Amino acid sequence: MQTKAAVVYEHNKAVVVEELDLEEPKADEVLIRMAASGVCHSDLSVVNGTIYYDPPVSLGHEGAGVVERVGENVSYVRPGDHVVLSFVSYCGSCRMCQMERASLCEGFSARRGRLLDDTCRRHNKAGQPIPQMARIGTMAEYSVVPEQSLIKVDSHYPLDKAVLVGCGVTTGVCAVLNTAKVEPGSWVAVIGTGGVGLNAIQGAVLAGAERIFAIDRVPKKLDFARDFGATDTVNASDCDPVEAMQDLTGGKGVDYAFEVIGNSETIEQAYAMVRPAGTAVVIGLARPEAQVSLPASSIVQTEKRLIGSFYGSAVPRVDMPKLLQLYDEGKLKIDELITQNYRIEEINEAFADMEAGKNARGVILFDS
Repeated sequence: MQTKAAVVYEHNKAVVVEELDLEEPKADEVLIRMAASGVCHSDLSVVNGTIYYDPPVSLGHEGAGVVERVGENVSYVRPGDHVVLSFVSYCGSCRMCQMERASLCEGFSARRGRLLDDTCRRHNKAGQPIPQMARIGTMAEYSVVPEQSLIKVDSHYPLDKAVLVGCGVTTGVCAVLNTAKVEPGSWVAVIGTGGVGLNAIQGAVLAGAERIFAIDRVPKKLDFARDFGATDTVNASDCDPVEAMQDLTGGKGVDYAFEVIGNSETIEQAYAMVRPAGTAVVIGLARPEAQVSLPASSIVQTEKRLIGSFYGSAVPRVDMPKLLQLYDEGKLKIDELITQNYRIEEINEAFADMEAGKNARGVILFDS
């Protein structure tokens, strides 16, 4: 069969939307008819090489859809099931999975972008294999993915909304609840209020934080931040954000700071703005060559913690249903995150809008 997909052939160039040949699912694999794919900054990071794949690679790591067909040995889903896709395929049995660190699964050795047997199901018209971002490549009409990348969801959830649980909601909310374990009454700073940052703010609200400081350079994004629960905003284009946080906290600093950009400078700022014994959490993924410089003595003298959070330290089949339940209960905003829908042919426009700060989140919709 064939599927239209968004493909990166050269870094920092326009994404190509083209028809690819798609093989049938093999053992332990599932064919998904995609309903929606989120437009996340991580997708743009593949385009510009920050998250590095050797081109070509088909984009998309935040998706939701319906099971069309299953390969041999598949038992978790069947045709007709509604699913959210996880950008981490996890085995459930390796050391990390047994420690409930599924996002750090060590159970698979396939090369980046290949399915678990280390081959590709997509090929272009020249016969060239096209790896899939995160093994799922959700910016396509159809995708063959590992069964281990799927989370079943109840069919009453609209897939064009539930799609955001596949990355942005889980990464942001769970960084607060799982990784940092923010305590009620805490003061929290979030540096970078794009799609993931807004969900870190939502996580802080759910955790019962007393004050939530949103820091960004784009006024519209700071407006979004207030809508999602920020109590204070700081425009970092007008001031030094560390000094601003000192002023706003009476010189004490915050209990937790979340960096959601992936930039050495803002990671250092996050560490600088937490109080003694506070915790700075890095969510944003920096370029591989980026380095962070910290005053060595302060690590000991202040007992500050600097930790990373990958996928919110989540176990997708455990945490994603919990997040959707919070959505059901009106405690988690998902509909409000989506400010623009696109067709797959508009992917380059969607990236431009994201870079301009126009959207909390854009979503590509596919014809059913």
